[in-house]
Amino acid sequence: MTKLAGMRGVLLDLDGVVYEGRNVIPDAPSFLARLRRAGWPFQFITNNSSATPEQFADRLTAMGIPVGPETVLTSAIATGQYLKERSPTGGRAYVIGEEGLKNAVMSAGFQLTEDRPDYVLVGLDRSFDYHKLTVAIRRVLEGALFVGSNPDTTLPAEDGLIPGAGSFQAAIRAATGVAPVIIGKPEPTMMTMALQRVGLRPEEVVAIGDRLDTDILGGYRAGLPTALVLTGISTREEAERAEVKPTLIAPTLTDIAHAIGLPA
Repeated sequence: MTKLAGMRGVLLDLDGVVYEGRNVIPDAPSFLARLRRAGWPFQFITNNSSATPEQFADRLTAMGIPVGPETVLTSAIATGQYLKERSPTGGRAYVIGEEGLKNAVMSAGFQLTEDRPDYVLVGLDRSFDYHKLTVAIRRVLEGALFVGSNPDTTLPAEDGLIPGAGSFQAAIRAATGVAPVIIGKPEPTMMTMALQRVGLRPEEVVAIGDRLDTDILGGYRAGLPTALVLTGISTREEAERAEVKPTLIAPTLTDIAHAIGLPA
């Protein structure tokens, strides 16, 4: 297996890497314990915009991975940071999304409103309806900047696939002809924000994920070495055929720890 020299930090996806649904992936707790013992900075990065970092941290802690919310960067938090950087004094935003995205936008100093928003923000919203679609279309056509927290068109649920944020964005794009600015993976914006949090150079941080089309492509676009772990969606065969290939492919996080020189 390929080895990566000079690594000092890690960015990790969550679903398919640390847990699968309600079940922790067996060697995830020991991998995180090794990171802590070695003093390597890390960030969990997820396209999920529906929950808050506090909720993710509570979930991880219950799985035997005790972490604080400061270690979790969601596409919602990244979207809030993007807005803050564009409009430091705040503004008005129409949000199609759930608690995680709405909280992040308000924390960035923005008022949530349907009336004359500066931004139309679209994430996962399991109460999406015709009214929300209509408001979003009209506000985008009136000139509000269209922003998507992440482009995932579907996501897994316990009873099968459900529509993701990208599905709603696609409906708005079809009606307006306007493409959204995407914050989450595979665009580099969120990866770059996570990199700033760990305080290391791109070549010192490995991005670990289970999906070629989001985790690996996002890490590549942000200039990071990447590791595909085979505990989730993408397979070794798909990786070997992919246009953008991961720097290394490994069956488990334990194998990745060995490949990147993470002390035991």
